Amino acid sequence: MTGKWLLAYSEGVSEETDSGEVFKALAEATRRVILDELAERDGQTLFELCGRLTMRHRMSSTRQAISQHLEVLAAAGLVTTRREGRYKFHYLNREPLRNLTDRWLKE
Repeated sequence: MTGKWLLAYSEGVSEETDSGEVFKALAEATRRVILDELAERDGQTLFELCGRLTMRHRMSSTRQAISQHLEVLAAAGLVTTRREGRYKFHYLNREPLRNLTDRWLKE
């Protein structure tokens, strides 16, 4: 790994680990599109998200890839899930985003 990678992705860069995880999660375009979809229509299953990404955004990611993106978003606290029988619903959690903006908007 190069020194630039270490600067960009090392744990010590951000003051708060939570903020660092949020920034890492938001760095990938596919994850931002997933958040856009959940902002428009919250509580979607993996199957629904994959369908919307394919139809609306012409994205051809596999279900496994979208599932991995959802795991990164969940680890950052941006997505929460709820199981109902054999279905798992994904929801946008805006709180980590509010925490980021509040950090610099305080007077």
